[in-house]
Amino acid sequence: MIAHRATLDVSRALVQYVARLLHEERRLRGIPQGSRALNAFRQAVMVLRWFRGEHDVPKLGRDPRISRATA
Repeated sequence: MIAHRATLDVSRALVQYVARLLHEERRLRGIPQGSRALNAFRQAVMVLRWFRGEHDVPKLGRDPRISRATA
């Protein structure tokens, strides 16, 4: 099965920057690696999609294959 990949109209550098911020925040809070449904990069993509106007929560969760409740 081929997963659908959402197109995001921001630079990869921006996604990586947001991912670094998320990763650092997780580290400061002492959150164990692997304890989140999404890694920092995939979470950054989801957050940026939200800020770019994608407010369909089920769709936001479907693309990275996480539950609606987690999304």
